[in-house]
Amino acid sequence: MKVSARTYRSWKADEPAPRVVTDALILNKLYDLHKPDQKTLKLKPEVLYGRRKMRIWLQRNGFPEISKHTVDRLMRVAGMKGLVRGRRTTTTIRSKDKIRAKDLLNRNFSTDAPNKVWVTDFTYVPIRGGFAYVSFVIDLFSRRILSWASSTSHDTAFVEEALQLALWQRRNERHPQVRPVLGTVHHSDAGSEYTSQRYTQTLAMEGLVPSIGTIGDAYDNAAAETVMGLFKNEAVAKESPFRAGPLRAESDVVELVVDWVHWYNNERLHSTLGYRAPVEFEELYYDEISGSLPDEAARKLAA
Repeated sequence: MKVSARTYRSWKADEPAPRVVTDALILNKLYDLHKPDQKTLKLKPEVLYGRRKMRIWLQRNGFPEISKHTVDRLMRVAGMKGLVRGRRTTTTIRSKDKIRAKDLLNRNFSTDAPNKVWVTDFTYVPIRGGFAYVSFVIDLFSRRILSWASSTSHDTAFVEEALQLALWQRRNERHPQVRPVLGTVHHSDAGSEYTSQRYTQTLAMEGLVPSIGTIGDAYDNAAAETVMGLFKNEAVAKESPFRAGPLRAESDVVELVVDWVHWYNNERLHSTLGYRAPVEFEELYYDEISGSLPDEAARKLAA
């Protein structure tokens, strides 16, 4: 079929500009994040991202050349602001009269390999008739949550359960290059749960080296405090994409923690890790030390 020159010019004039087409595709991607899952009715966790992480996420999902200005503009169009973090409430009861281990970190929250330093803390979630408490053990190298435990009381047995699960996790991993858990520094705040005789003995029997921050100073355990804050703001908050409804019982909290920890470890982009997920960051480390990582990727990891 032949098309006249006038008709062709008219069609070209009506054709949308490339930027308009790209904007529409990106907006569709952003709007899709707000569509509830058909089974769980939950939103996608990436709705929590601000401009920086959203840009990285879009670059990895079909728009490698997208600029920060485009992300800013289209997030405003889509009505997205990202997560605004709230303040964390202190839950631990400090023990002032016991001899405690020294603070071996001195607010140096960086290390060069897995299993050199673990940090731990717990927080609370309001439920019907009281609270559910959730304890996390985190590897400082990758910020990976190694384990967690929940309870309706915050005693030594509760935090010890999380510790034992972390030990099991690391001892059953298949990386031949993994550093032995023996000698790992275990850093916590000065809460009575962590300074108790029972917990101190458990650390000694497992070959962990205790490190405890000063009393009443959250900055001494800032790495763990950060994870507690993320959990409260990303998972527990009323508008969280991980919540299916009211948190009435501990079982509701457990379901929420399972989903959030999986996303946090395997998909969430962490700025401190070069916008990688913790599991991905560890895998890159093991690939690098085994010599299987390409030179360019190794340089990026080192940076």
